Amino acid sequence: MSKAAELAKAGETLTNQPSGRKNLVTNGAMQVAQRSASVTGLGAASGYHTLDRFSVDIGATASAGRYTMTQTADGPSGFANCLKLDCTTADTSIAAGEALFIQQRFEGQDLQQLKKGTSDAESVTVSFYVKGDQAATYTCELFDHDNSRAIAQSFAVTTDWNRIELTFAADTTDPLNDDNALSFELAFWLHGGSTYTGGTFSSNAWKDNVQNTRLSDSQTSFFDSTDREFFITGVQMEIGSQATNFEHRSFGEELLLCERYFQSLVNGELIGSKNTAARMRIAGKLKPQMRATPTVTRTSDDVVFQGVAASITSTSTTAAQAATSTNKNMAFDLGGFSSLADRSFGGADNQTDPVFNCDAEL
Repeated sequence: MSKAAELAKAGETLTNQPSGRKNLVTNGAMQVAQRSASVTGLGAASGYHTLDRFSVDIGATASAGRYTMTQTADGPSGFANCLKLDCTTADTSIAAGEALFIQQRFEGQDLQQLKKGTSDAESVTVSFYVKGDQAATYTCELFDHDNSRAIAQSFAVTTDWNRIELTFAADTTDPLNDDNALSFELAFWLHGGSTYTGGTFSSNAWKDNVQNTRLSDSQTSFFDSTDREFFITGVQMEIGSQATNFEHRSFGEELLLCERYFQSLVNGELIGSKNTAARMRIAGKLKPQMRATPTVTRTSDDVVFQGVAASITSTSTTAAQAATSTNKNMAFDLGGFSSLADRSFGGADNQTDPVFNCDAEL
């Protein structure tokens, strides 16, 4: 008897059985927060602030509203963590271009199984757990950046944790590029001005992007009150029309997936050698190989190398500059030394402090 027949005979549903790596979302259980677990005063700029792979976009015009973003230990049963946004400054005078949405971006080469742009295109189901401190209506959107096409559905939030399950129609128009660039986006809209509303909102229908049709008139503004809170976790995007059980992955697996896009190097992972009398070239191996050559940012002045004779220390941020890096290795010229001897080399003697952030986000 086949496995499918055995399960059917036992009265089990096939849709909730493990089926390999089905979740296309990374860090959907909100486990990994390499940058920070909490950041306050956000709202003036878009970016990645706390939880890995989930950025926040503010649209063309910054709102006067502000929020705190945290990795919070307040998930539903089976989830230790969630992403929380807490409105700290309200904005009830909404400019046309204002927006606020949480998003995850995807490489086109990772979504070829959607068969988008073909007659065999697959439907996609997005599921997630969500709650607020009061009732609200927000919008979940899939956006095709390669072809400027979008599809969206509204969802309701209550004060209790609820699992939302949204199946999006297949798109037989325009394939995704098969490369490592930005192709696709999953977004949760929490706020939008008239630039994004006022047109005819068509739920669950792919269309060429027209900005004023992206949100419905029933969209709640997250910034309407400092009482607003938004919690989300268990985010899953999978092929097909059936929402299945959330695919839990280990912290180690999720961290490795996240580090393709962002990773920090600590002192203990760096080695250095003399480049000039006042400069050392230090290098570190990126683990894993990143999506593209990263932007390398020095985050600490506390770099101490144990040289051939004694400790040699740099505290000059202004003298630091990027050297040649790839998506496999990071190299950085670090100045502020004094009369380095020939053959000066060494490794950092502080093994834990983060020194460099390497960013290859989409």
